[in-house]
This record gives sequence, C-alpha cells and structure tokens, in this order.
Amino acid sequence: MTTGLLVAAAALWGAATGALLPRSAYRFSVPAGEEWRAACPARHPLVGWLGPARCRRCATAPPYGSGNALVVVTAFVCAALAAATGTRPELAVWLLLAPVGVLLAVVDLRVQRLPDPLTLPFAAAALALLGAVALVPEHAGTWTTALLGALALGAGYLVLFLLNPAGMGFGDVKLALGAGAVLGWYGWPAVMLGTFAGFLSGALYGGALVVVRRAGRGTAIPFGPFLIAGALAGLLIGAYTA
Repeated sequence: MTTGLLVAAAALWGAATGALLPRSAYRFSVPAGEEWRAACPARHPLVGWLGPARCRRCATAPPYGSGNALVVVTAFVCAALAAATGTRPELAVWLLLAPVGVLLAVVDLRVQRLPDPLTLPFAAAALALLGAVALVPEHAGTWTTALLGALALGAGYLVLFLLNPAGMGFGDVKLALGAGAVLGWYGWPAVMLGTFAGFLSGALYGGALVVVRRAGRGTAIPFGPFLIAGALAGLLIGAYTA
C-alpha cells in the first residue's frame, strides 16, 4: 500500500471512529464525584456508549453541540500517525488508541476530569498491544522501554501530584502511564520530547489565558489535553525518525 492510500485509509478510520465518540463524550462529561450521565437533557434514558449524543425519543440537542469536531480531529490525528509511522505494525496500535486519546482530551477540556474507565484501560491496552506487536517482524520499537517509560512518566507525574495536588490531578498521573508507554516504544528521547511538549503547550495556554484575563495565576486548567498533545508530538517525531 502506498503512503497516500495508507494515510487516506487511516483518515477514514479516524472519521468513522470519531463519529462514534459524541455519546461517550456527553456521558463522561460530568464533574468529579458525579455519576456518568444516563439520560439525555430531557431525562430520556440513553442506551450504549457509542454513537451520536442525540436522544432517539426527542429532538433535544446535546449541550455540547454536534460531533463534527470529533470526527475532524480524530481523522487528522490518525492520518498524521499513518504518515509518520508508515506500514510498520505498531501503526495498528496507534490507530486503536487514538480515538480514546481524543475522547479523554475532550472530556477533560469540558469538565476537568479524566475518567478512570478510560485512563487505566488505555495504559493497559497500550502495553498489551505493543507487547503483541513486539513479536511481529518489522516493528521499530522496544516493549521494555515502553514499560519503563510508562513507569517513569507515571512516577514523575505522581511526584508532581504529591507536591501540588491543586495543580496536578490524579487522573493526569493515570493518563501519564499510557502516554509514557506509547512514547517509550520509540525510546527515551521520545519520552523526553513528548513530556516537554506537553508542559510547554500547557504553560503557553495558561499564560495566554492570564494575558487575556480569562484566568488568574492560581486558576486550574485541564492538563490532560496538553499531556495527550505532547505525547502525540513525541510519538509523531519518534515514529518518523525510527
């Protein structure tokens, strides 16, 4: 398969999986301590977790709008991963994990919460899938470094959480396990680059909010999207240079 066809196929996969995310994003987007949404705004029960965030029994629009942005973003992420990774077998892992990463980023942006049903399975799935890929010829990474990367990044975020619980949520610690695993697959330079990119993007976002007076110096911001964006940047560069 040529690179163009591979990228196009990955983009179609991203668009298709992105179209399934709005209902999960709606149901998971509740403040910490509250139960996941089980009904539409009109209180009709919702069935399942995948599909549009729209009730079949009423015409009430979901409070967070349509899922078009999720489709576009997931398609773009999957296409970028395919372009950087090529036909190597680990691409299948990236394409399976990408929609979950997009979902986590969206939920955290909306309600500053990273759901446990997503963060810990994300890390476990990353390690399990990469372990399987490590047995396939032509892969370009190392599973041992993926495991060590997960442990190292998770431990680093745990230290930050213990030092400043108001500035770093425990959900970020759990998400760091998965981010460290995917970055560690391509080695320690990818781990360091992805970690730096995450903190840099988060700092720039927070600084911009302060400049436009939409936040103060002590205002909490959701860090999950920047952790994921940094991991994506490190993964793309690691895959391209592997």
